[in-house]
Amino acid sequence: MYPAVIHDYRRPTSVQDAVSAIADGGAGAVFIAGGQSLMQALKARLVQPHALVDLQDVADLKGVRIDGAVRIGAMTRYVELVTETRLAPAYAALIDAARHVGDRQVRNRGTIGGSLCWNYIAACMPAVALTLDATMNLVSRDGGERSVPAHEFIGAPLETARNDDELLVSLQLPAPLANAGSAYGKWALVKDGLPVIGACVYVELDDRGSCSRARVGFGGLASGPKRSPAAEAKLVGCRAGDDEAISEASAAAQELETQGDLWADPAYRSHLIRTLGARMASTALRRASGQSATA
Repeated sequence: MYPAVIHDYRRPTSVQDAVSAIADGGAGAVFIAGGQSLMQALKARLVQPHALVDLQDVADLKGVRIDGAVRIGAMTRYVELVTETRLAPAYAALIDAARHVGDRQVRNRGTIGGSLCWNYIAACMPAVALTLDATMNLVSRDGGERSVPAHEFIGAPLETARNDDELLVSLQLPAPLANAGSAYGKWALVKDGLPVIGACVYVELDDRGSCSRARVGFGGLASGPKRSPAAEAKLVGCRAGDDEAISEASAAAQELETQGDLWADPAYRSHLIRTLGARMASTALRRASGQSATA
């Protein structure tokens, strides 16, 4: 199908111009980032905006800056995150997710901010942002700025805390710790397909090499990405190589409610949560302890 008529197109070069353009367009204006999700919705006429505000030329929205804390511009593409070795090992899950998002075209055009704001049920980045405890930085036309933690920003599928007149400018993470590691993996029906379940694990180790803090999150759930407090509690005390304890901790994540659809039934999704979660926990622990590990 062809999109419905779009009456106005803006291509701002600054953040202020971008939020002004979206405000001028009113309720019928939408931002377009990489366009990998939005263009499909436009073609199907699920979204019929009056105006498009293209963010391709806003330089301040691009790139990764690590100066104590980590700031990732909302228009940073997946292909750029894949080579950002400075994020490892603490935030290696971002690299894992960027490496496995969609196909080559999606990885070259898609952006982290676009994925977070679209918040598709089977997207990789919302689950990673939630698990890494990221903060979303937003601005509006009147100069207002606010920072929203991921657990408040990310809602049910296709829902976020961003207001229509706000622009997501960056994702922020605390300064990476030397004793931390993370990992993300997904299971899809076909190579480069959307995840039926995606699993992300972040861990911090104490001086003895045991897990002192853990965050465990999953995507692909009908209610949106969720963390598992039960799995996080059981992972504390585990060490790299403690396969039985890690498996037991991951099994606790089966507390999360799963849904059935054309791709998998609830029991199979619960099985994926347990097995994929254990694999990511093991990888995160090895990375935190300084070992080389592939998700």
